[in-house]
Amino acid sequence: MKVSKDVKKMRFYESTLLSSYKAYLQKLSALVNVPSFQHVAIRCLCSLLDAAPHFNFRESLLGVVVRNISSQDDVVRRLCSSAIKSLFTNEGKHGGELTGEAVRLIADHVKAYNCQLHPDTIEVFLSLSFYEDLGRSHKEDPKNRVKPKRGRKRKNFDDASQLPENDKKRSKRETMSKIREEVEADYKSVAYTPDITERRRMQTETLSAVFATYFRILKHTVATVASSEANAGGSHPLLAPCLRGLGKFSHLIDLDFMSDLISHLRRLAYGCDSSEKASGKSLTVSERLQCCIVAFKVMKSNLDALNVDLQDFFIQLYNIILEYRPGRDQGEVLAEALKIMLCEDRQHDMQKAAAFVKRLATFSLCFGSAEAMAALVTLKHLLQKNVKCRNLLENDAGGGSVSGSIAKYHPYASDPNLSGALASVLWELNLLVKHYHPAVSTMATGISNMNVTHDQFFFSNVSPIQAFNDLSHELESLTPPTDSSKSTGKKKGSGSFKSAGVQSSIDTTPVDEDMLKNKLSEHFTLLRDIKENQRLMSELDHTKHSLKLYEEYKQQKGKAKSTKSKKINAKLT
Repeated sequence: MKVSKDVKKMRFYESTLLSSYKAYLQKLSALVNVPSFQHVAIRCLCSLLDAAPHFNFRESLLGVVVRNISSQDDVVRRLCSSAIKSLFTNEGKHGGELTGEAVRLIADHVKAYNCQLHPDTIEVFLSLSFYEDLGRSHKEDPKNRVKPKRGRKRKNFDDASQLPENDKKRSKRETMSKIREEVEADYKSVAYTPDITERRRMQTETLSAVFATYFRILKHTVATVASSEANAGGSHPLLAPCLRGLGKFSHLIDLDFMSDLISHLRRLAYGCDSSEKASGKSLTVSERLQCCIVAFKVMKSNLDALNVDLQDFFIQLYNIILEYRPGRDQGEVLAEALKIMLCEDRQHDMQKAAAFVKRLATFSLCFGSAEAMAALVTLKHLLQKNVKCRNLLENDAGGGSVSGSIAKYHPYASDPNLSGALASVLWELNLLVKHYHPAVSTMATGISNMNVTHDQFFFSNVSPIQAFNDLSHELESLTPPTDSSKSTGKKKGSGSFKSAGVQSSIDTTPVDEDMLKNKLSEHFTLLRDIKENQRLMSELDHTKHSLKLYEEYKQQKGKAKSTKSKKINAKLT
C-alpha cells in the first residue's frame, strides 16, 4: 500500500532499531560466557529487563537472566535476583505477563537441575504478591442495576413519529461510542492494565507454578532424607526458602493438597522416614523447626476447613529443644516455633503444658541470655493459660495435689504426655533468679512469685521472638564505656554505649604509614627474638644437662679404674 514519506521514515527507523537491538542482545548473550565480560553483560541485560520489560525480545532477556540466577558468581547471582525481584514488584510495567513467564522458567530450571541450585533461585518467589479479592469490586451489584423506566410504550410511539431526528442521534451515539472505545483501548495500552479476567488467569497460572515448585522440592527432600545415601548437609539447599514461601502463601494453598503437605512436613520434622530408623538425621535443627512452623501456619490459615492432628509436631518440638545448640542453630527460628506452637495455640493439655514448662525451665539454664529469655517468656504464657500447672511452683515434691496419672517425672521421655512433669517442681527458677543478666533474673523472680490460685495477667505480653531479638541486639551493641561518654550529656544505657562505641571508632588524626610499619616491624622482631632466645635457652639447658651427665660418667669411670687397680696391687703383694 502507498504510504507517506513520514510513515516510511518511521517504519525504517523502527525496523532499524529492532534489528540493532536484536543484534545487541545476541552479542550480550554471547559475552555472558566470556569470563572477562560476564559481569558487564549481565548488568546490561538486567538493566534492560528492569527498564523495558514490555519491549520486544523480552523472552530472550528473561531466559538469560533466569539461567544465571543460580550462578556460582556472587555478583552475577545478585544482579539476576535483583532483576527478577524488580520484575515481580513492578508489574505495572508489563501487566503481569512477564511474572508468570519468569515463574514458569524458574520452575523448569529447578526441575532440570533436580533441586540442586542456590537458594536465591526460589528466594525471589517471596517478592510475589497475590490478590485474593481480584475482581470483587468489579462485580455488578444487583442493587445498582438500572431499572427500566415506565412509559416505554409512549416513548416508542414518540420515536416512531420522529424517525429522521433519531437517525441523526443514532449516528452521533455510534460515533461517540467508537471514540470512547478507542480512548479506553489507548488508555489500557499506555497503563499496561489487563482486564480482570486476564489478570485472574495469569495469577492462577503463576500460583500453580509456584506451588508445583515448592511441592517438588519437598518430595525431593523427603526422598533424599529417607535414602541411606543422604549426605549430612548440602543435599537440599532449596528447602529453607521453600519452607519460608509455604509459610507466607499458606492461605492460598488448595485444600486438596493439605493432607499430602502435612504428611511431608511431618516426615521432614522427624528428620527421616517414620517407618525407618536412621542412624543420623540429615536435616538441621532449624530446618526441622521450620517444618513444624509451616504446619502450624497452614493449620491456622485453614482452621475452619481442616481437622488435622498436630500432636506429632508437638512431640518433635519437645525433642528438638534438647538438640538445639546456640552457635550452630538459629535462635530466631526456635523463638518463632515457641511463639506459634505454644503461645498462640488454643488447645493446651495440662500434661503437655507442664512438660513444656519443665523442659523450657531446664533449657533456660543451659544457654545464653537471649535463648533463656525467649524460653521464660513462653513458660510464662503457659503458666498464665494453665492455672493447674502453677502447682509446679510449690516447694513440696509431687507438684502439689495434681500429680496426674504418672507419679514420677521422666525427664528423658520423648512424649510430653508421658513425661509426668506434674510430679516435679520448678527448682530451676531458684537458679535463674541469680542469673547474671538482670532481665532474665527479673523474669524468673516474677514467675516464681505467681499466685497459684488466682488467674493473673500482670506480665507484659512480649512474644518470644521479640524477647530473643531484644537481648541479641543488646549483646551485639554492648561496648565498654570510654571517656568520651562522660563528655556527652546523655544518660547511661544502651544508647550511651552505642554512641560511645561510634565516637571511639572515629579517629580524625592522620596515620603515618611508615611509622606504623616501623612499630609493627619492631614488635614482630621483638617477638621473634624472644622465641629465638627461648629456643637457645632450651638448647643451652640441654647441653648443660648433657655435660653434667658426661662429668658424672667420667667420675664413675675413674672410680671404677681406681678400684680395679687397687685390687690388682693387692693380688701382686
